[in-house]
Amino acid sequence: MGKIVGAHGIKGTNTFRSFAEQLTVFRPGDSILVCGDRGYEKWYEINWVKPHTGTPLISLKGVTDRNQAEALIGCELLIKKSDLPEVENGSYYWFDLIGLHVYKTDKTYLGCIESITQTGSNDVYVVKDGTKEVLIPALESVVLKIDLEKNRMQVDLPEGLEEE
Repeated sequence: MGKIVGAHGIKGTNTFRSFAEQLTVFRPGDSILVCGDRGYEKWYEINWVKPHTGTPLISLKGVTDRNQAEALIGCELLIKKSDLPEVENGSYYWFDLIGLHVYKTDKTYLGCIESITQTGSNDVYVVKDGTKEVLIPALESVVLKIDLEKNRMQVDLPEGLEEE
């Protein structure tokens, strides 16, 4: 759900980069798993999350001074999938899409979604098959069908957008 990128102040507050569209998924009282290098994993209770200039702030129960906050820099923030809010119809979490096999309308296999990039107007799916890569805009006119049960996506590539 995010990554801790800094410490803020002297009372154990951290700054973090959120991978969620809205900070409302970080609810006070909820548990969050903090994972770092060398196998560090610990569940913390969220005290609060607040927007702040550039990067939001998070306060975790038990992290009460700057030294403790600095020790968490670089750690990832994870929550249980069951704690995620339901998505609207036709919307998907990125982790549901990464790994999907992508096919054109003529059933030509393009590869698997390896990553997703945010742009100003729409997301872009990075689809790879070996050394070939295709960047597919996440637009209704391009992405025709997503079937999570079959692990497939069907696309209609715009003219000029072919494998490289």
